[in-house]
Amino acid sequence: MRLAVLNIVGLSKSLIGENTPGISAFAEKHGLQTYAPEFPALTTTAQSSLLTGTTPEQHGIVANGWYDRESAEVRFWKQSNHIVHGEKIWDTLRKTVPGFTCAKLFWWYNMHSTADFTITPRPLYPADGSKHFDIHTQPMAMRDELKADLGDFPFPSFWGPAAGIPSSEWIAASAKWVEKKHSPTLSLTYLPHLDYCLQKDGPNAPNIPTEVEAIDRVVTDLINYYESRNVKVLLLSEYGISPVSRPIHLNRLFRAKGWLSIKNELGRETLDPGGSRVFAVADHQIAHIYCNDPSLLPEVKTLLENTPGIDEIQPQNHPRSGDLIAIAEPDSWFTYYFWEDDNLAPDYARTIDIHRKPGYDPCELFIDPAISFPKAKIAKFLLKKKLGIRALLDVIPLDASLVKGSHGRDKVPESEMPVFIGSSQAVATAQDIHTAILKHFR
Repeated sequence: MRLAVLNIVGLSKSLIGENTPGISAFAEKHGLQTYAPEFPALTTTAQSSLLTGTTPEQHGIVANGWYDRESAEVRFWKQSNHIVHGEKIWDTLRKTVPGFTCAKLFWWYNMHSTADFTITPRPLYPADGSKHFDIHTQPMAMRDELKADLGDFPFPSFWGPAAGIPSSEWIAASAKWVEKKHSPTLSLTYLPHLDYCLQKDGPNAPNIPTEVEAIDRVVTDLINYYESRNVKVLLLSEYGISPVSRPIHLNRLFRAKGWLSIKNELGRETLDPGGSRVFAVADHQIAHIYCNDPSLLPEVKTLLENTPGIDEIQPQNHPRSGDLIAIAEPDSWFTYYFWEDDNLAPDYARTIDIHRKPGYDPCELFIDPAISFPKAKIAKFLLKKKLGIRALLDVIPLDASLVKGSHGRDKVPESEMPVFIGSSQAVATAQDIHTAILKHFR
């Protein structure tokens, strides 16, 4: 029997109940398990562990981004599947399952993989400096066919202040489209909706039940569609979301010690990682600490141990990881902020710019509440863009206290653990889920 795996990001046991009638019914019929999050409990790390059956120490995805020591650059959200080391689940199954094909839809590291059918968000960046929302597919011709049938991917609802259910609805529609056209043996579909509201508002916010109901409708519809075509369905999530109230600005602490190298660029400050003696690459509730001056390691470790909000410090676990890895306490998370005066913050700080920022920035989910007429500001930007005039959509706040949810820790209560629904195979880790998927075909 063919298999569809639906990755419902942010879904935890505590969210399954009266607001998830479809998921609850599926769990009651097929069984629900929680499992220990991968460490770190981050999107690209968890997905890579699920799809290779190995750990970050083996597949090398130590976070959503890290410092490349050779290029002296921080690189976040890269997309080539070659970055993930080890054999992927579709390559393993292709060896033993006759006629096997795999669709990998919106899971990360989805470009240039050996999966048969892939779809991933990929804006276009012409030489004039403009940006155009788009997708990348394999086969490449599938891109135009998809857009002709489904319309453009609603990119603003995939990330940013407008993030919401339309992106997950479009992804679900694309999963149906691929199933109808190609009937893959294994379908992997990523549904991101809960990741947005849970980080932005926190898992205890009054709007969360409505948001949970929205993704339940999408998931239930997909379950019914696949089962009508005799495709078995498994549901899983990568991590749960913890309520947070305390941002930690490690790079500002390092700057106070004189360890950062700061460059003035046209009146704004930027971080010079290669010239810094010590700096942090922040990613939700974990931070990789890179020490270009190894003699400072003992002092850095002592500073971290005495910083409120830090729960644990671990040593380097892979050549890509920091020399030290800081783990936040349950109610805390790490920012990438390195400036001391908001007037000197780099121009990208107030924009949606997931690649240029030297760390993850959940404030990109907000519009700065200090802007009096944000809709007018956005409309002005869009008009300039339409006229071919360069402009900066600087609407993102610099107030990290707005963020109410985060993830990254592996030591969480069961209510915040990720779930695995639909299999009788007992699981305790992401690697066990990998094995359970393989056993479905054996």
